[in-house]
Parts: sequence; structure tokens; C-alpha cells
Amino acid sequence: MKNFIFILLVSLFASVSINAQTTPTPTPANTTTTTETKPKRQIFRANKDQIIQVQKMLKVEETGKMDDVTRAAIKKYQPENGLKATGTLNRATLEKMGVELTDRQKEIPVSPNSYASAETNKTSDPTKPKRIIFRANKEQIMEAQKMLKTNNFYTGEETGKLDDATRDGLKKYQAANNLKVTGTLNKITLEKMGIALTDKQKENSMKDSQ
Repeated sequence: MKNFIFILLVSLFASVSINAQTTPTPTPANTTTTTETKPKRQIFRANKDQIIQVQKMLKVEETGKMDDVTRAAIKKYQPENGLKATGTLNRATLEKMGVELTDRQKEIPVSPNSYASAETNKTSDPTKPKRIIFRANKEQIMEAQKMLKTNNFYTGEETGKLDDATRDGLKKYQAANNLKVTGTLNKITLEKMGIALTDKQKENSMKDSQ
């Protein structure tokens, strides 16, 4: 009987020892997390002088601040000039207005979302060639302004810029000459005015018609 009790105690002791050895010890949680450093997104901002230039062009109070009146005027200007109506003074808008960029701003690329056609281009056939936008140069605009002034369609100066007064004059001229009223100095309007196209404009027109 004593032997049986001794064997039983030894068995119990052995089983406790085995359980103790096989119990897994918790491993400390890894408190260090690896974070990937993403490149900082560059935000384009117009400076005070640029805002004043734009306000002067849009004929609003020249405060040098992006107030609600300025944003509304920009938002109206943008879709009329092939830009997306954001109400912000982005790089594409400044360039369209002919406002000089700073060296720092030139380092920030133009966002494709700045253009009105950006959304439609996403769903368009990528195999189709990109449509070439016709633009008149400064000399052609000055010639057009001179002609519009001679015909009493425009009373401003020959600035070489397509401002609101020039666009209004172009609309009157186009309507009087049975042209599509766009207010832009397009190829058809230039030809109707007898203003010569540049070789580049002729080349682009041929490509666009193909």
C-alpha cells in the first residue's frame, strides 16, 4: 500500500513538472512600429502681389486677400477660359491670366484637375490624340483690338490681353459677321479679320482637322 501511494505521488509531481515546462511564456508585444515617410505634398499658394493683379484684372476691390468676392469672380472667370471652376487661384489660373509665377511656384506642377476638360478626359478614349487648343498671340490680339476700335466694337487700349472689354467687342464683331459668338479670338475670327496666322497655328489647325 505504501508503494502504491509513493508511485501515485511521484506521478502527480511528474505531471505538474511537465505542464509547467510546456506552458508557453507570453512574448512581449512589439512596441516599435515602422512608419513609411511619404513625400510632403506641395500646396500651391498665390502671394499678395499676384492676388492684387488678379483682383485688378477681374475689377474687384484690390485687397490682396482671397475674400469671398475675389473667389466668386475667379470662379466665374475659370469656366469661361477652359478652367475648372474652383474659385482658387491655382497655377493654371495664374498662367491663363498672364500673371508671372515665382521660382518656387514654377517648381510645383500644374494639376490636371485645374482644367474643365480634366473630368471628361478620364472617360475618353486614350487612343485618340489630344485636342489642340487654339490661342492667339499678343500681336494678333493687339491687331484685333485695333480693328475692333476702328469699327466701334471696342473703346479700350491695344493691350494685347483678352480682357473683358476685348471679349465683349469680339462678341459684337462675331455677331455682326455671322460668326459663332464665343468672345474668343479663334482661327475663324482671325481669318475673318484678315489677321495672319502663325505657321504653328496653321500646323495645329491642320492636325486638329484630321
